[in-house]
Amino acid sequence: MEHPLETIPLQDWMTGAPTQTVLAALAAGGAEARFVGGCVRDALAGRPVRDIDIATPLAPERVMQLISQAGLKAVPTGLAHGTITAVADHHPFEITSLREDVETFGRHATVAFTDDWKADAARRDFTMNALFCTPEGAIYDYFGGLADLRAGRVRFVGRAAQRIAEDYLRLLRFFRFHAHYGRGAPDPEGLAAAAAAAPQLIHLSQERVRAELLRLLEAPDPVPTLDIMILHRILAEELPEEGDTAPLARLLTLEAGPPDPLLRLAALVETDREGADAIAARLRLSNAQRDRLELLTQPPLPVAPGMTRRDLRIACYRLGKTAVADLLRLAAARRGGTAELQAALTEAAAWPDLAFPVKGRDLIELGARTGPALGDLLEELERWWIAEDFLPDRGAVLDRARRALAS
Repeated sequence: MEHPLETIPLQDWMTGAPTQTVLAALAAGGAEARFVGGCVRDALAGRPVRDIDIATPLAPERVMQLISQAGLKAVPTGLAHGTITAVADHHPFEITSLREDVETFGRHATVAFTDDWKADAARRDFTMNALFCTPEGAIYDYFGGLADLRAGRVRFVGRAAQRIAEDYLRLLRFFRFHAHYGRGAPDPEGLAAAAAAAPQLIHLSQERVRAELLRLLEAPDPVPTLDIMILHRILAEELPEEGDTAPLARLLTLEAGPPDPLLRLAALVETDREGADAIAARLRLSNAQRDRLELLTQPPLPVAPGMTRRDLRIACYRLGKTAVADLLRLAAARRGGTAELQAALTEAAAWPDLAFPVKGRDLIELGARTGPALGDLLEELERWWIAEDFLPDRGAVLDRARRALAS
């Protein structure tokens, strides 16, 4: 007979109306439901709970039926593998039928549904993700996940090499979870298995690799984990542009606001614009992410703490003050200049986001002809306006345009 390991006090995410509505719908089917995975792990770790996952012995078709009968939206997100998404008051809940693997094929597996909670826990990746919690707060732990979580130990359920071979993305998840939840050295068995399997990363979907890498970089301090990945030649399998982590370590002390994984990536790599484009293509970054990474690795204008106020204002105009702030922090992380950094950041933040006050149509109204000469005149006027420290107003620029056209 099963016995819970301990009981935790009920929390808001457990007792909220949307959660209770979903639990009541499942209870109408006469079977037990338990919270599982990240919500249980984060609740036990004292972290915010974002996504709520629920496990039940009910078959997925029966879950769909019960959720629909309760007047909730039921989405068959992974019906063949026992997963549906219930939506209550705009809150999604992933509900998965208990299952065990019959055969595994990398990311995909043939599963059989079961009523055995331990069998379901046995197919999960890490012990801290294999914890169940009843709606009353009773914790069920079949593989020592609670002790691992409290010790800061990311440990695979079962043999590490086998679990990684079932899905090589677990290799990257091992390091991502260590960066977020681990303390000290990684689990030796998991590290050895990850190092041995690193060449297999080439077979993974790059979108999935990108997601894991950026989430690792979001950790409060990803540097110790990245150092381990570099030492064991794991990071280079997906990021051959890896550099020394010292600039990234310094950047962490200069950040303002939530972690910025793309800025951290720029601090981690040693490359130019062409290399940034190669990284973006390899990791399937969006066009906006690609453009930003290119700018961060090789800006069109030099930006660094200690630059003159005039040059800083020109950079803010050309690149935008947000990009300039990023570049200032990157430059300080790579080359020093932290003493001048705050003054430069303050100046950049005060930039009023000026726009050149004259358009091509304004010059046409003054008599300019369309064509290359019009573009040349517009550029000449803008250069003059910038050289005057952006002070001339629209009228002054138009007066200069009239004189230029007259001559």
